Amino acid sequence: MMRSFAALCLTAALALAPGLARAVQPEPAPLSPPVKLTVGYVKVGHLAPLSLVTEDAKKLGLELDMVEFSRYADARTALLAGSLDVAAVAPADLAISLAQGSTNMVGIMGVGGSKKYVIGRKGVKLDSWEDLKSKKVAIGPGSAVWFQFAATVTEKGIPYNSFTPVNIQGGGANYVQALQRGDVDAMISWEPFESLSVMEGHGFFAKNLEYSESKAVGAELGMIAASRKAVDTKRDAVERFVWAYIKAQETLAADPAKFADAYAKLTGIDPKIAADAAKVITLGAVVSPEQLERQAKAFHELGVIQKDMSGEIRKYWDASFVQKAKGQ
Repeated sequence: MMRSFAALCLTAALALAPGLARAVQPEPAPLSPPVKLTVGYVKVGHLAPLSLVTEDAKKLGLELDMVEFSRYADARTALLAGSLDVAAVAPADLAISLAQGSTNMVGIMGVGGSKKYVIGRKGVKLDSWEDLKSKKVAIGPGSAVWFQFAATVTEKGIPYNSFTPVNIQGGGANYVQALQRGDVDAMISWEPFESLSVMEGHGFFAKNLEYSESKAVGAELGMIAASRKAVDTKRDAVERFVWAYIKAQETLAADPAKFADAYAKLTGIDPKIAADAAKVITLGAVVSPEQLERQAKAFHELGVIQKDMSGEIRKYWDASFVQKAKGQ
């Protein structure tokens, strides 16, 4: 009876634990002959599962050609040009590509989310959104975090022209240097560069200036997308890549120490910084087609995207890859 009761409790627990109930399915059969996939990525913590994917990919008959980019926008351009089969891109990149007339991107899944705070320069007062006025703020126009920030200040009623946006080109290290030099009062960046600024002592998390909860954008940090050609001609390979990615994602989500180690391995940063930066990230999809529709509509209204593509999003979102990997 005790064993039966324990089994019943376990069954109930699994039913009540959505993360466990949606666990990745058993390993799919390997492809023969192997299939090559060219995958674009950026060195950011929420893509840490990529550091575990390569080994499983080989077992599944995938030959991964990993191509590093410094920005999501560059990976998006390469995907749309047909140079990549799969890429990590920004959540807004699907609407952007559609507005530009390209139908070559297919959204597959989100990768993770986290709370996002404006990073202030030590000594600068940033207790409220009003304090942002007249400040110089380092941004990357069109970047994923910029979309989050721009949506939030709009919803907070803070005029975008009430502060001075300072465009920063290149990777996150350039934001850190601008803050350290005193060129800007605050920065809108991403991990691990946010934690790096704080740990080095010249920056701080402005906890009252959170910009990850806007209705238009939300907390999603990125998205896995594929080219239309890869979806049509390499579907079996893309399915196995998604399976391997979700397996790695679940492994890291269940083990903070392993997540921090994978974070450091992918980004090349100090393990101590990686451990701190990993604490604020929740691995797993946050984005949904509904959120992408809200985002597309909001940024058209703001004039960021020239056409309202909210009605087109679902045509270019394929949830079947994740559903098959999880047996849904």
